[in-house]
Amino acid sequence: MSWQVILLLIIGIFLFQLLLWRFFMPWYVNQKISRFQNELVNRHYDEVEVMYRKMRGWRHDYHNHIQVLKVHMELEQYQQAQEYLKMLDRDLSSVDIVLKTGNIMVDAILNSKLTLIQERHILVDATAIVPRNIAISGIDLSVLIGNLLDNAMEACMEIAEEQERFIRIYIDIIKKQLYISITNSMVGKGKRHGTLFLSKKEGQHGFGLIRIDEIVTKYHGYINRQTEQGVFATEVMLPLIQE
Repeated sequence: MSWQVILLLIIGIFLFQLLLWRFFMPWYVNQKISRFQNELVNRHYDEVEVMYRKMRGWRHDYHNHIQVLKVHMELEQYQQAQEYLKMLDRDLSSVDIVLKTGNIMVDAILNSKLTLIQERHILVDATAIVPRNIAISGIDLSVLIGNLLDNAMEACMEIAEEQERFIRIYIDIIKKQLYISITNSMVGKGKRHGTLFLSKKEGQHGFGLIRIDEIVTKYHGYINRQTEQGVFATEVMLPLIQE
């Protein structure tokens, strides 16, 4: 085989790999991201369903609770009635909606995540106000907030001391933009590669960061990530277009 044929083969292989990378890899990455988003939305749906199932269960038992309290009162068992009310108050606090932002989709994803945060013994401070009708897809909003809080929880769970775990959530309308701020505790500092922060986990966790950035770009928004020793903060601003 002459050197000209070998050279042509090498050029052919190179061009084939170049075309494969140019056309196949973007499709492959998009498929992986799409699959990740679907799994994330399904997981969020399951979390919300669990929360509302607990609420429906409590409401179903409401009549029985009233009957027990009536018996205590009729028998003048006021101390027992008081203890029973305290028990119901603790039970209700575990299933009641934590936040009412004004937006049903945001309420659903926030409260499902807040339930998980509290179950993990993470101190949380949350304030959120979101209009009912905004020009942002409910799915995009769910994926964005869900990813931010999932990342915050994962970082907190690396901290051994429960009293040092915290997540602060602030969502509001500022200058006709939806402002989302998530601050959480972490071990050490976030690692950068240039201007980008690196995920401590590979695979789907990395796709979560990609989805956050893609959604911000889709709505011509702004994202800012900052870190210092023991703390990580993310700010997102999405313009609100009046419908």
